[in-house]
Amino acid sequence: MNAPNPIVNAPRVVTVALNPALDQTIEVAGLQPGAVNRALRMQIDVGGKAVNVASCLSDFGVPVAVAGQLGRDNAVLFEELFQRKNIANHCCYLDGLTRINTKLADTVSGETTDLNMPGTEFSPEAAADLLNQILERLERLAEHVEWVVLSGSLPPGMPVNAYAAITERMQAAGASVLLDTSGAPLKAALASGPRMIKPNRHELAELLGRPLDSLALLVAAGRELLHSSPAPAWVVVSLGSEGALFLTREQALHAHPLKVAVISTVGAGDAMVAGLVAARLEDLSLAETAQLATAFSATKLTRLGPHLPCPAEVRALAEQVVVTPVDA
Repeated sequence: MNAPNPIVNAPRVVTVALNPALDQTIEVAGLQPGAVNRALRMQIDVGGKAVNVASCLSDFGVPVAVAGQLGRDNAVLFEELFQRKNIANHCCYLDGLTRINTKLADTVSGETTDLNMPGTEFSPEAAADLLNQILERLERLAEHVEWVVLSGSLPPGMPVNAYAAITERMQAAGASVLLDTSGAPLKAALASGPRMIKPNRHELAELLGRPLDSLALLVAAGRELLHSSPAPAWVVVSLGSEGALFLTREQALHAHPLKVAVISTVGAGDAMVAGLVAARLEDLSLAETAQLATAFSATKLTRLGPHLPCPAEVRALAEQVVVTPVDA
């Protein structure tokens, strides 16, 4: 189950891929459900939220590692990406296939339809064994790692407190955890006090059990979490085409979206997570963090796959992001 590959620089960030995927993206011009659609082109990218985050961080020049699980039968595409982008591979290899998701990207509407597979189902014993092995690998990385990113769904059979266990262990070792998940895993992990969380508006509403139909209600909800115990230091709420909210106990900012030519929305939230981590590594202000994270997301919208343009282009776009204060 071992296949780490060495890198020149010790990783500053590790992303945890408990449920990675291969993303098969098919472009169509005007998707018509129930009819025969002729595809324009197709590409296959390694994916899953944690892998997407690592890929974007690497493009920005951040030394990064991935720990998690891969199926041996189609691991080669992941390995090629990790080698090409100098991402340290600390994944456990399991028998079988890594799940394959299908994305239908409509070039006319700019919308993407996702058909996501649940992933390999684990027995309680296999899930516990995998989680223990991942924790061991993370602890070996803890000497250098500053941020641990926990993002995406859990595979069937993985206990809902898996992210909570990782959060508790890694923050005790001195790293900060950014959590980007939903439902029961989000609720369970919040009890372990991750440093930052990035739900979207629907995930936040589900967590709190009430509708959040305005910016004021979203800000109030974010502040409720910021004053809970244990509490994150940062809450970022992605709003899709409306941008994102960036909240600390002292400030609430709205980053407005940039106008770009949308090729695919797949991975835009993951790119924002990567931008958040990159900003924290540079100790940027909340406003500067909002600008950089929004630029990460916007540049990702203009291409297929988990890739960004050169860092200079991302930074130049960040300067164009408009950020305004909001209050509940």
